[in-house]
Amino acid sequence: MLTRRRFAATLLFTPALVGRVNAATRLTVASLLGEDKPETLVWHHIRDQVEAALPGRFAFAIVANAALGGEKEVAEAMRLGAVQASLFTVSALAGWAPEVQLLDLPFLFRDADHVRAVVSGPEGGRLKDLLVAQGFVAPDFIDYGARHLLTKTPVTRPEEIAGKRIRVLQSPLHTRLWSAFGATPVGIPIPETYNALQTGVADAMDLTKSAYAGFRLYEVVPFLTETGHIRASGVVAFSAAFWNGLSEEERAVFRAASRAGAARFNALMVADEERSIALAQENGATVLQPEDRAAWEAGARGVWQDFAETVGGLERIEAVRSLG
Repeated sequence: MLTRRRFAATLLFTPALVGRVNAATRLTVASLLGEDKPETLVWHHIRDQVEAALPGRFAFAIVANAALGGEKEVAEAMRLGAVQASLFTVSALAGWAPEVQLLDLPFLFRDADHVRAVVSGPEGGRLKDLLVAQGFVAPDFIDYGARHLLTKTPVTRPEEIAGKRIRVLQSPLHTRLWSAFGATPVGIPIPETYNALQTGVADAMDLTKSAYAGFRLYEVVPFLTETGHIRASGVVAFSAAFWNGLSEEERAVFRAASRAGAARFNALMVADEERSIALAQENGATVLQPEDRAAWEAGARGVWQDFAETVGGLERIEAVRSLG
């Protein structure tokens, strides 16, 4: 990983690129996935929007394929000012702003429209303010799609995950969720997950369909059970240090570009999910439907109780559930 990061840093300062951006304010943008995935394409869209409004004023150095690290590493780099922008799942930012875990509660959201209704309203504004206080300026939310269970052997009932080692996001909520089903959670950064599954450090994980194919995880966890247990919300984020250095005109442009980029990302993600599942199935993956969904939901409901105080109370959770 260190070698990859040094290589990425070298690329950022090649003479050709320096010559191109010497009169512009530089942004280093980190993306977890490849050049053809929505996580990277969205930054090309934002860059083009900014360039159209402010020609020659900003230069985006977009570094793909997690070359600058996983979400937690990139978040730390943003807080230090070494990286200026990235996308994040709200799970990755929960260590700094625990209240954002409201959007991560299992089986809370019905669909993408339900999520959008919540993040576009007062609740979304409240969460943005909490992130700003921790150094992350988030002009808009994005929707990565639902998280599903990925396993080495078929799992359709909640009791079948008991005893398995499951890779989880480095998040207390995700740890609590899978512990409720009797699994053993193991916190592993996403760039290290393929190897962990391949070598037996983990037996299972959960992820969106797009990332499932993006990381070629169908090679090591060939069964995807469509649990849809968590709607993976995220943000388009800029470091506060970078944002605070912008003029009001520039901030307005970046806000508009980010909102347009978020809408573009959401549309790209829907299309990419279809392509991703087709690719995974072509490479031997099997898509399963969960049995006894009520049992899955009942097992996860304890998470609501455990995190109610953290996210603002059960009343707030119920209000979010009934919105839309």
